[in-house]
Amino acid sequence: MLQIHQGLKAVRYPNCRTLAEELEVSTKTIQRDVEFMRERLGLPIDYDELKFGFYYTEHVAGFPAIEVSEGEVVALFVAEKALEQHKGTPYEKPLKAAFEKITAGLRGCVDLGLEEVDASISFRSASGEAGADPVLFQVINKAVLHSREITFDYRKLKGSKHERRRVQPYHLACIKNFWYLFAYDRARKEVRTFALPRIRKVKETGEKFHKPADFSIARHLSGSFGVVTGKETRKVRIRFTAPASRMVEERRWHPTQSIEQTENGIILGMELNSLEEIKNWILGWGPQAEALEPPELVGRVRAAVEEMGRLYAK
Repeated sequence: MLQIHQGLKAVRYPNCRTLAEELEVSTKTIQRDVEFMRERLGLPIDYDELKFGFYYTEHVAGFPAIEVSEGEVVALFVAEKALEQHKGTPYEKPLKAAFEKITAGLRGCVDLGLEEVDASISFRSASGEAGADPVLFQVINKAVLHSREITFDYRKLKGSKHERRRVQPYHLACIKNFWYLFAYDRARKEVRTFALPRIRKVKETGEKFHKPADFSIARHLSGSFGVVTGKETRKVRIRFTAPASRMVEERRWHPTQSIEQTENGIILGMELNSLEEIKNWILGWGPQAEALEPPELVGRVRAAVEEMGRLYAK
């Protein structure tokens, strides 16, 4: 509609056919848009029978646009900053285009430059960025959206060689600035998690599939501390010192978490079905965190600490 407005303002006498060709839409879409502009936006649009096109019957200063508050402008800018994790994916171009269209249509009712917001608000991830190959991402994204089977070569985190996989892709997720594919592995007969940077040579098989109606990514990851899932759910308890307790209490680490106050800090409780990611998280707190249970977790943390001791003893 903004482009239609620009054509009318330039007195080019555009019509449904020429606009449809220019904007690559149907003539009916143009007709509906013109009617909306005339009836809902109150723009003085008429049709010139001699020049075969639309025109404004009186001067129009500007296109009626979205009026927003200062808070809404800031929120829009923050959203754009938060969406930077989509760089290098097929979402980057349409998101950028969408923001340009929205900001182009804003009325100048707010005396606030975006450069001021840019200097005041920013996002930084604690983990490094792991971009996905745009071409590879495009194929996987299309397969997820249209429920098409794919094959690819995959290298496990601790593996040295790529293995061929045939999967039914259920879901793409960006978790902690890292892209993952959740797919049903036909050979292993269960849903597996695949890190996109470790995938290569993706191809569609030409076969479609029906994703289970009861599949939910939230339910699938409910017992995980990140993306790794397991079979058996166990109660995890971690003791934190007083200084660390304040930082732990300020965030929601897991949907099942509980906090028990102690004389010298807190005990954080969670129900998890995988221990590898929580082990690494505990180690990241150094001497300010102590694994209490389950015994398997305590053993894993102790073994890691002993191995680190031997490393630094050199």
